Amino acid sequence: MLRHLTRRAAGFAVTFLLISVLVFCMMEIVPGDPASAMLGTSATPETLAALRAQMGLDAPAILRYLRWLGGLASGNMGISYTYGVPVGGLILERLAVTLPLTGLAVLLAIGIALPLGVTAAARPGGVADGAAALYAQAGIAVPNFWIGLLLIMVVALGLGWLPAGGFPGWSEPGAALRALLLPAFALAIPQSAVLTRVTRASVVEVMNEDFVRTARAKGASVSRALWRHAVPNALVPVITMLGLQISFLIGGAVLVENVFTLPGMGRLAWQALAQRDLIVIQNVVMVFATIVIVVNLAVDLLYTVVDPRLRRRA
Repeated sequence: MLRHLTRRAAGFAVTFLLISVLVFCMMEIVPGDPASAMLGTSATPETLAALRAQMGLDAPAILRYLRWLGGLASGNMGISYTYGVPVGGLILERLAVTLPLTGLAVLLAIGIALPLGVTAAARPGGVADGAAALYAQAGIAVPNFWIGLLLIMVVALGLGWLPAGGFPGWSEPGAALRALLLPAFALAIPQSAVLTRVTRASVVEVMNEDFVRTARAKGASVSRALWRHAVPNALVPVITMLGLQISFLIGGAVLVENVFTLPGMGRLAWQALAQRDLIVIQNVVMVFATIVIVVNLAVDLLYTVVDPRLRRRA
C-alpha cells in the first residue's frame, strides 16, 4: 500500500510540474503587457522600463518561471499588480468562500443523486425511474449560471427565503451558510443530474450480478439485496464520477460566484483577468489544479476503502 501511494504521489508531482509549465507558457503568450496596462498609454518608455524591472518582467522567461516555481514551493506567490498585496493572502481570503461553497455543493449533489439513482435502479422502468431520467435530462441541459439566476428570481426575490447575493463573512456563521445555499444548489443541480445517471446505471448493473441473485435466492428482501449487496459494490463508478465533478464544480464557481457576487476564487480570477493581473491568474489556476490533484489522490485512496479487491491488488 505504501509503495502504491508513493507511486501515485510521484505521478501527481509530475502532473503538477507539467501544469505549472503549461500555465506559465499560456500567461507568456497572452497579448499585452501588465506594466503597460498599469501605467496607461501615456507612460514614457523610461517609466515603463523601470516598472517592468520592479515587477521582474525584464528577466528571461526561464528565470521568471524558476522564481515563480520556487515561490510556490515556499508559499510566496508574489505581489498582485492590481491590489499591491501578496497574492497568497488574497487567495487564502477567497478560499474561505470557495472551498465551503464547493464542499456544500458536493454534499447537496450526493444527497440528491444517491437516493434518486438508487430508487430509480430498484424498479427499472417504473415511475421513480422515469422521474429520475427526467430530472437528469433537465439538470444536464440547463447551465448552472441560469439555474442561479432562476433561484435568485424565485427563491430570493419572489419568496424572500434566502439572500440574493453577497457574503457577510464567517463572523456570522448562520448568515454565511444562508448566503452559500443558493449558489451551492446552482452548482449542485447539474452535477447531481450526472451523478444520478451514473448511480442508477451502476446499481442496475450490480443488481444483475450472480452474488445479488444468490442473496435473493437465500431469502434476502429486495431492499436488503439493494442496500446491503448492490449499493456498496456500485460505489466505485460513483466515486470516480464524483472526483471528476470536483473539477467542474471549481470551474462552475467562476460563473456562479459572479452571479451571486460572492468574494471567492472564481470572482478573483474574473477580476484579475479583466485587470490583466497575470500573477494572480496563474496562481489561482495553480491552486485550482492543486485542489483537483489532491482530490484525485483522495479518490484513489477511497477506492481501496470501498473495494477490498482494489486494496489487495494495490
